[in-house]
Amino acid sequence: MSGLLFVSLMSSSFQIDQVTCRFGELRAVNNVSFEIRKGEQVALIGPSGSGKTTLIQLLNTMRVPDEGRLTVLQNEVSVLTPRELRRLRTTLATIPQHLGLVPNLTAIQNVILGQGGRRGALRSLRDLLFPSRADALEIHAILDRVGIEEKLYSRVNRLSGGQQQRVAIARAIFQHPEVLLADEPVSSVDPARARDTVKLLCELSAEHGFTLCVSLHDLALAREFFPRLIGMRRGHIVFDGAPEALSSEDQRALYELSNEEMMVDA
Repeated sequence: MSGLLFVSLMSSSFQIDQVTCRFGELRAVNNVSFEIRKGEQVALIGPSGSGKTTLIQLLNTMRVPDEGRLTVLQNEVSVLTPRELRRLRTTLATIPQHLGLVPNLTAIQNVILGQGGRRGALRSLRDLLFPSRADALEIHAILDRVGIEEKLYSRVNRLSGGQQQRVAIARAIFQHPEVLLADEPVSSVDPARARDTVKLLCELSAEHGFTLCVSLHDLALAREFFPRLIGMRRGHIVFDGAPEALSSEDQRALYELSNEEMMVDA
């Protein structure tokens, strides 16, 4: 049995076992269990307030469970020292809902910040002010891959919303992550750009081999691009499977909200 567990852990990005996360009396994530294997592409779906954002914060270790066991890349989070936790976070790239860019810095400077956790404060400051030729060439290549190579030295606050999204994606790729987590990365752009962005994230995951977990409000996008959907409602997982298995009854169970749920955003 222990040998089988070792194999399972070695092939997993995340193992979540009866995890609960509370905000006061509210159980934003409630007794959740599932596994995400290395290299998987997973969409988290469900209405606002269902617990998707909190689950992303648990997976990127910015929150710790109040109950249950969370294992990230073979590391049980609850037993890690602060130094070990910081090291683990360097392997987890996150694109937050509002992108987390520094508006008055250029695209190349924002992307360089993706390596901040690995390089330390002094080197990060030096690289921010005087990027090396190697960094500049790598970042130019990444920006070329995401379609905005000409914006290398443009200030982020002068870019469009879609271009800023691409800078945030480039920053995550420059981190060389084992996992990329994205919390509603297309909520602020039009449907065509949203589709292009989700398609790009899935292509990059396949090219670089990292695990991809994205929370999405747009069910159509999730069904089109992701081979696995995890549906949340009131902090519980109510669906976990392939998009073609998501029935109309499942959709009603996910998205028909009470008045109380409409007032909550977790």
